[in-house]
Amino acid sequence: MAKKKVNKKYINIVYLVILLVVYMLMRNYDGNLGQTSLATGIIKEDEYNIYIDLTKSMLYLFKGDELVAKYPVAQGKSSSPSPIGSWKIVYKARNWGSGFGTRWMGLNVPWGKYGIHGTNKPGSIGSMASGGCFRMHNRDVEKLYDIVPTGTKVVVYGGPFGNIGSGLRKLTPGDRSSHVLEVQKRLKNLGYYEGSLDGIYGEGLKNAIIRFKKDMGLPINHTVDWQTYNALGIISFE
Repeated sequence: MAKKKVNKKYINIVYLVILLVVYMLMRNYDGNLGQTSLATGIIKEDEYNIYIDLTKSMLYLFKGDELVAKYPVAQGKSSSPSPIGSWKIVYKARNWGSGFGTRWMGLNVPWGKYGIHGTNKPGSIGSMASGGCFRMHNRDVEKLYDIVPTGTKVVVYGGPFGNIGSGLRKLTPGDRSSHVLEVQKRLKNLGYYEGSLDGIYGEGLKNAIIRFKKDMGLPINHTVDWQTYNALGIISFE
């Protein structure tokens, strides 16, 4: 019994450290979270936080520094990836719509409508199958819905390289993704981009890319390709 308690405590500490590290890696973009307890490395004992690990298709629920539950999820397909970053639940609803199961918890992702929800396709859980949302078994999402309030922080981890996750993708104007968000952050830090960190490849980012490519001696076009990633210091690890 004592060994089980030690193992559980160790697991809680490991997941808590991961949660804090991921949040700090993404601290330059906080999804409009404002001042949070995570920002100071302190989590209140009665505070719920959600950590979604896309590398394992698992959702972890913390209360304070204790891991209280974990659930398998379906995540976005490669053509419609889930949003990596730090978000919060801004809207909750029951029976939100066809295909979304019995519960919906919407996230404040600026470039699209994403949420944690149930499903009428339980066989998809554990795979890359959604349009970017996080699908759960209806019995699991109902439990989670009853526990977490609006405002709960949700950290989505996609790999060891922050918002890029675990692979690079070519970007063109009109794209909306965590990759766009990371490029915006890099260009803003370098003084090329002055727009919002919203993950949307719009006119402001187009102008910033052109100016950056001219200065770097790269082919002048609006495509964010592997040469551009390299010049921005974003390493390809494919």
